[in-house]
Amino acid sequence: MLNHLDLGCGTTPHNPYGKPNVFGIDVRDDVQALLAGKGIVMRKANLILERIPFEDNFFSSVSAIDFLEHIPRQICLGATNEITYPFIELMNEIWRVLAPGGLLLAVTPAFPSPLAFADPTHVNHIAEGTHEYFCGEKPAGGIYGFNGRFRARIAKRSVPTNFRKMPPNPWEMAIRDLGRRLSGKGLHHMVWELEAVK
Repeated sequence: MLNHLDLGCGTTPHNPYGKPNVFGIDVRDDVQALLAGKGIVMRKANLILERIPFEDNFFSSVSAIDFLEHIPRQICLGATNEITYPFIELMNEIWRVLAPGGLLLAVTPAFPSPLAFADPTHVNHIAEGTHEYFCGEKPAGGIYGFNGRFRARIAKRSVPTNFRKMPPNPWEMAIRDLGRRLSGKGLHHMVWELEAVK
């Protein structure tokens, strides 16, 4: 399958796996018209409340670059005070639209970096170990309604520019990561490459 989906694509969708068919989702009204001339199929959706508007097993890869931190972990809906878990539901949706063996690449500013907290729209603070709620034989996220399963291929702190093209060049990655450590700036992003197990 040659389809890639970029979540929160904005006007410049990511395609780190170099797939020929690129799709995007964003909440903005203006993005669809801007991407139409670039051969990118874009759909508007609010992934806090809506499903990913594509069929099951449609994508071989999905990217979420600087996106997951904008999805709330928990919200209360309407007069019924029903509690929902948008982050869990989004992970269910990503698993649903990925083909067996499909890959999710997520790059997210992570705790304890100030970048995780400085932006007032960051409401989902990712930390080391967060991915484990979605991985393994019986993911711990199942207690909150996660019904998929991923296998972690990469789960580490790194520099986000290392992952614009997959797989990353190990030498370039080592040099960039070392440079961030030596400069005192640190490795402020968590990077996940998760494989859909079906």
